[in-house]
Amino acid sequence: MSATNSHVIIVVGAGPAGMAAASSLAKAGHEVIILNRDIKFGGLAEYGIFPAKLKLRGGLKKQYWELLQQPNVHYFGNVSIGKGKDLTVEDVRALGASAVVFAIGAQGTKAIGVEGDSAQGVFHAKDVVYHFNRLPGFGDRPFEMGNHVAIIGAGDVMVDIAHWLTRYKKVERVTAIVRRGPAERKYNPKEIRAVCSNMDVDGITNEVARIKDRLAAVGQNADEILKALTDEFVKCEPKVSDTKMGFKFLASPKRILVDGNNRVRGLEMEDNKLEPKGSDTAAVGLKQYYEFPCDAVVFAVGDKVDETVGLPYKSGLFVTNPNKTTNDPDDALFQAFDEATGKVVDGVFLTGWARKASDGLVGIAKRDGDWCAEVVTRYLSSSAPHSHTGAKVVLDKLAMALKNHKSHPVDAKGLRSLESIEHKHQGATDCIGEFKYASNREMIDLIEKGKS
Repeated sequence: MSATNSHVIIVVGAGPAGMAAASSLAKAGHEVIILNRDIKFGGLAEYGIFPAKLKLRGGLKKQYWELLQQPNVHYFGNVSIGKGKDLTVEDVRALGASAVVFAIGAQGTKAIGVEGDSAQGVFHAKDVVYHFNRLPGFGDRPFEMGNHVAIIGAGDVMVDIAHWLTRYKKVERVTAIVRRGPAERKYNPKEIRAVCSNMDVDGITNEVARIKDRLAAVGQNADEILKALTDEFVKCEPKVSDTKMGFKFLASPKRILVDGNNRVRGLEMEDNKLEPKGSDTAAVGLKQYYEFPCDAVVFAVGDKVDETVGLPYKSGLFVTNPNKTTNDPDDALFQAFDEATGKVVDGVFLTGWARKASDGLVGIAKRDGDWCAEVVTRYLSSSAPHSHTGAKVVLDKLAMALKNHKSHPVDAKGLRSLESIEHKHQGATDCIGEFKYASNREMIDLIEKGKS
């Protein structure tokens, strides 16, 4: 690509979507500047995949290192974007890049508005996952789970948390609370292999029998559903604890019950029935309530974006252009949109979970990043001519802005230094399968020490 066709593009976020977009745009010959909240790149690939999946994480890490070694890619870790952070959205746009891609994930947590959700022993799934992956700020935080943990949800994140609780915390019991029935479970059958050796099959059999009439009312056969559920308990990972795992179906948490110390002692639950909803089903409350004892509650009900970032926001999502195009992929889906003005935010794009929260994991995020790069490429070629601010100008402005904010950016060289230090401690792992420092301060001090 000639210099006249080459642009400077800023990618905010270095998870699977952001790195895929950065890779595509760098291969096209553009100068790509990556700004990342965490010191380390990877996003969910580093802090969201279950820790034992070292092969998957290692493969991704290799790809990302190859990207960062390209001469037209510039990495700045430990740079947060948002109101009151290292840089605001306006600061980033003012740097003079031709386009900015936000791939910052969904950093907010969905609340389902259950009374008592501020009690001791109530956790959000994202925080628990960050904890066992040792994300700075979460790795050393105490997560006291007690003996019996209720996880609200029936997806892969529920399974990951159950895996951690059975294999590493070795609690007595884990119960997945599911608003609908066993036929509507969302987790991947391959993922359940991580915990199926701990399944309380007798308890699950009794649970399905308890709701068989409500299943029959929507044409579901309890025996067939039970068989399909338990037939997935194959190739189970070896059992390493006596934890018993089970399910509570057709159940919605209505209130968290606490003791005199504001500590979780149980859930008030409402029985549900199923009603047909198109080709699917919906859970409908029966106004029949009961107490379910437990010591901790983890909400694994999805994510929302962080409205404090400063991008156009509405109802848990960043706003994208409602005016669809005929392009494939549809440009509108990736363009930030200001409803107050009724116009797209020029040159600002969204990808990955920042665009569509909780939608799939690494493979889907990577594809979304690739699609976003296509949309950005069309924008650069078809919109009004850009000023083609050179990379050096943008990088100099960025360095000055970060210096003025007393920020501590970490480049690829600093990351390499940190990685070599961490490798020396690989024998000192806990459940995560690899050594990680749990605070940014520790990492920055070690990187600075390596420079001297």
